[in-house]
Amino acid sequence: MSHAPNAFQRATLPPATRESEPRPQAPETAGGGLAAAQERPPRAAPTKRRDAYFDNAKYLAIVLVAVAHSWVPVMDGSRAARALYMVTYTFHMPAFIIISGYFSRSFDMSPAKVKRLVTGVAVPYVVFETAYSLFRRYADQPGAPISLTEPWYLTWFLAALFVWRLTTPLWRNLRHPLAVSLVIACLASLAPGIGNDLDLPRVFQFLPFFVLGLQLKPEHFQLVRRREVRRLALPLFAVAVLFAYWAAPRMELGWFLRDSAAQDMGAPWWAGAVMTLALFGCATLLTAAFLSLVPRRHTWFTVLGAGTICGYLLHGFMVKGATYSGLFDRNEWLISPIGLVLVTVVASAGVTLLCTPPVQRALRCVTEPDMNWAFRRDSGKL
Repeated sequence: MSHAPNAFQRATLPPATRESEPRPQAPETAGGGLAAAQERPPRAAPTKRRDAYFDNAKYLAIVLVAVAHSWVPVMDGSRAARALYMVTYTFHMPAFIIISGYFSRSFDMSPAKVKRLVTGVAVPYVVFETAYSLFRRYADQPGAPISLTEPWYLTWFLAALFVWRLTTPLWRNLRHPLAVSLVIACLASLAPGIGNDLDLPRVFQFLPFFVLGLQLKPEHFQLVRRREVRRLALPLFAVAVLFAYWAAPRMELGWFLRDSAAQDMGAPWWAGAVMTLALFGCATLLTAAFLSLVPRRHTWFTVLGAGTICGYLLHGFMVKGATYSGLFDRNEWLISPIGLVLVTVVASAGVTLLCTPPVQRALRCVTEPDMNWAFRRDSGKL
């Protein structure tokens, strides 16, 4: 569930003609998810400003990511919690990835953009993959390996984003890139022998969302923000929740994680292709509904959209720390509806604090490292 200069920050966009209708700027200059993985614009463009809409979308998406992760230890035995988990996992990472693709459209392997890819995606990946591996080793699994080729927990997204962005020029030049990416995703869903290097099953199965983002234009975001779409959003989510409640005891959660082949989940090989296409359609619809409900104006949480990389990369320590400490095992009442609400509130508040400006500044040495010493002087020029 995938929820730059780092991949999530600085969605600066040209001034809008009206505040209620911000106009997205040129691609790739804005940016874990998670979530909304976006590139930092050149500092020489002070007239550009951030777009509140995309910052709002990134913050709300990272909250959904953290909440869904926090539900995992307490949803056993709760059909309603499992249904909500399924709905959330259907679209929260696809939403991040689609926006990441949208802001990666101009990636062209120029020295400046390769440098930002290294400093904003590769470096955080190496640092946090190492940190999470050490955390797991000393908190829960002594002797657990430290491997930069096998992402653990939530660092897979940075590895995937690195691969996706490197291949952007290819997708931008293909005649039917989305169709090709869907074929690759379908093949990955029925090929259990791919292996775990760089979490390739997820890289391939989430690929169509990144490619879809590459195909989007500003007018597509204006379209989903129309009143007619907003009116349909809540009924669509209601239908999704009802269907998920029915399917909760019948459906394998691995389909939503997209980290396994159909055969690994005991399903026939052809089910992989069917589920890949079905979930792509459902995720696209729910993402459009989610984006239609995102506020367009500046809100109290807009400033937090610039810190989603911090919230994404740090909230895993919060969730795993609570799990390793036995908090959920000692308090079985957390599985109750009241406990689920409490866990949701605490997770939302925790990830919100992790996105605040002080945390952003403290983590900047990792998420936006100054690595001029590692590059030639002309590497930052377009």
